[in-house]
Amino acid sequence: MNVELKSAEWKDEIFDVFQDHDIKQVFHVPDAGHSRLIELCQKSNSIRTLALTTEEEGIPLAAGAWLGGQRSVLLMQSSGVGNTINLMGMPKTLRFPFLTLITMRGDYGEFNSWQYPMGQATPKVLEAMGVLLYSVDRPEEVKATVDAAARSAFNGGQSVAVLLRQKLLGIKNFGKK
Repeated sequence: MNVELKSAEWKDEIFDVFQDHDIKQVFHVPDAGHSRLIELCQKSNSIRTLALTTEEEGIPLAAGAWLGGQRSVLLMQSSGVGNTINLMGMPKTLRFPFLTLITMRGDYGEFNSWQYPMGQATPKVLEAMGVLLYSVDRPEEVKATVDAAARSAFNGGQSVAVLLRQKLLGIKNFGKK
């Protein structure tokens, strides 16, 4: 089985988890790591997607979705986590569930030195803000991990982040060797 097909399968499994947990709104910034999932959500008749200008916009939108009786998820890259820090306390303070899926950079085999600082800080920053972390390195762990995270968020009322590691995503090289 080729890598692209295997990659599509686990992204399809995340979409299935979204359907299983009745997620109705997906907020995102453009990201190659989430592109297939974003495309699936955009094509869905049951999910509303909204492209953000900055990641921090997704947290109050998640609050609004919850107040309106809908479940949501924020998709972002680890480099965008820094943009959300002031608002990461909002779910805990206002007591609403929050789920985010984060594609990691500055991780396994990273070529871009600018990605390392936030990539390495992401888990520590999220933990400091009271966010539960679930981490995924292998395709066969994706569905169960995202499902567990959604249960913790929506049934347990927690803020939860799933870190989709570069071992899972594949090393980006943008033509560099």
